[in-house]
Amino acid sequence: MTVFDDNLLGLCCAGLLAIALAGCGQAKQDVQNLPPSLPPLPQDALLQVYFNQSLTSNYTEPYRAQTRPGDDLEKLVAEAIASAGSTVDVAVQEFRLPGIARQMADRARSGIKVRLIVEHLYNRPWSDYTAQELVKLPDRERDRYSEFLQLADTNKDGKLSPEEIKQNDAFVILKDAGIPVIDDTADGSKGSGLMHHKFVVIDSKTVIVTSANFTTSDIHGDFKTAASRGNANNLLQIASPKLAQLFTQEFNIMWGDGPGGKPDSKFGIKKPFRSAQKVIVGNATIAVQFSPTSATLPWEKSVNSLINQTLAKAKQSVNLALFVFSAQRLSNTLELESRRGVAVRALIDSNFIYRPYSEGLDMMGATLMQDCRLESDNRPWRKPLTTVGVPQLPMGDRLHHKFGVIDGKTVIAGSHNWSEAANHRNDETLLAIESPTVAAHFEREFDRLYKGAILGIPHRIKQRIDAKKKECESVQAASKFSDAKPQISGKKLVNLNSATQEELETLPGVGSKLAQKIIAAREKQPFQSWEDVENLPGVGNKTVDKWRDLVAF
Repeated sequence: MTVFDDNLLGLCCAGLLAIALAGCGQAKQDVQNLPPSLPPLPQDALLQVYFNQSLTSNYTEPYRAQTRPGDDLEKLVAEAIASAGSTVDVAVQEFRLPGIARQMADRARSGIKVRLIVEHLYNRPWSDYTAQELVKLPDRERDRYSEFLQLADTNKDGKLSPEEIKQNDAFVILKDAGIPVIDDTADGSKGSGLMHHKFVVIDSKTVIVTSANFTTSDIHGDFKTAASRGNANNLLQIASPKLAQLFTQEFNIMWGDGPGGKPDSKFGIKKPFRSAQKVIVGNATIAVQFSPTSATLPWEKSVNSLINQTLAKAKQSVNLALFVFSAQRLSNTLELESRRGVAVRALIDSNFIYRPYSEGLDMMGATLMQDCRLESDNRPWRKPLTTVGVPQLPMGDRLHHKFGVIDGKTVIAGSHNWSEAANHRNDETLLAIESPTVAAHFEREFDRLYKGAILGIPHRIKQRIDAKKKECESVQAASKFSDAKPQISGKKLVNLNSATQEELETLPGVGSKLAQKIIAAREKQPFQSWEDVENLPGVGNKTVDKWRDLVAF
C-alpha cells in the first residue's frame, strides 16, 4: 500500500495529475437554483425505479456535500446491502464507492457471505499505485485517480494518511474485511471482452440491476466540475426469488471456485448459452437474458435478438436513451417500425452518435465513411428522422442509459449497450419488462432528457461528412484503374490485425507498451470496428480521431 505524502499531492497540484480539477482543495459549493421538483410517480411495490438525475427528489451528495436533484443510487445500494441476512453477491465493472464498500465490509464481519466480481482492468486499489505508475496513466485513468484523491482526502489537508486510505479506498475496505474478489481473468484467460455487469443479489430474493458503475462519475458527478450530476443512469430494485435465482446462477458460473480455486470460472463466450427466461413479478413480466452469445450460434438466440423482438412489438411509439447504438439489425427493425407509423425518438450520447459506426447517423439518413469504405450492411434510412439527437447534460456528464420504452408499457434496460461487442463478447444483463407502472418512470426520464435536446446533424458534422465524401470520391477516381487498395494521402494504412509492433508504433501516440496491448487484444479478438478500438484501454477519443485515415482492420 502506498501512503501519499505532500510530495505526491504536490505533483497533483503542479499539473501532473490535476485534470482541470478546480484545484486541489476546492471549496465545497452547493448546486444553486434547483429545478422545481416533479410529483413522484407511483412505484410498483416489487419493482422500483430510480434515476440519479431525477427531478422528483433531492439528496445531499456525500463527497462534495452538494444538495442536488436526483436519487442517491449509492445510498440505495448500500441500504439494500445493509439489510442482508445471509448473502450478498455483487458483479460490477468498476467498484470505487466507499459507502457501498463499508456496508459490504460490515455484513462480512457479521458472518454474512459477501462476494465481488469486477472487470480485471479495475481490480486494484488506487492507493497501490506508485508515483511512477501514475505519471504513465492515460488521461481517462488520471481523471479517475484524481477523483479518488479528492474523495479520500476527507480533512482536505492536501495529503492522504493511512487512516484516510483505510476508510476511503473501496478495495482496501473490502480487503481488510476479508471479502473475496475475482475478475474476468479467473478463467485462465486475459479477460472477457468486458465484465460489464452491474448487478447485486441479496439473500437470494432481491436483485438490483443498474446501468451505473459504482463510481463517483457514474452516480454523483465529477469532482472537477461543480455542476456535474453524474452520468445519466437508472437503477431497478426487484423483489423476486425466482429472478434472484437466475442472477445467482449467472454469478456462480462466473465465480467458479473463487479466489485460489481451479480456473473453472467462466466468462464471456465460455459461459454456457442460456436463452431468455421469463419471470412474473407481481403485475409485471420480466424477460432476462445474459450476454454474450457466441457468433457461432444463430443471431436469433442472442440478446440483441431479444431487443429486436421487443422492438418489433411496437404499435405506437419507441423512445430510446442509449450510450451507444451500433447494432445495424436493430436499426433496420426500427426503420420498418417507423415506416409503419410508429413514432420513433432516440437520444444517443454525444461522444458516440456521430461516429462512423453509429446507427444514429443511419436514423438521420447520413453516412460517415471509414477509410473510404462503408460498414458491412450499412443502411441509412430512406426517410430520415428529425427526432434523433443528443441531450444537453451538465458539463462532463454522459448519457449512460441503455433503455428503450415501447408503447409506454414495455421497458428494455440493464447494462447491455446496443452493440455487437455487448452481444458477442461482454458479460452483460438485459431485462425486458412489461409493466406500464415501470414504463411511466422511464418515459418521464426520456421526456426530461428530450426537452431541449439537440436534434438532427449539426453543421460541423455535416461539413465533416461532405468533406469525407469528397475525399473518398477523389481517392476512388485515382485508383479506378488500379488493383491496389485505395490509400489516403498516399499513406499506407496500418492494419491493426496484422501490423508488426514496429508498424503499430508509427501511429500517433503509440509506444511500445500500447503496441503490445493492441497485439494482445487482437490475439484474443480481432478488431472489426472503431468501437472495438475505443474499448482498448489507453486509447482515447482524441487518439482514435488521429488514426481514422491511417488505420485499417
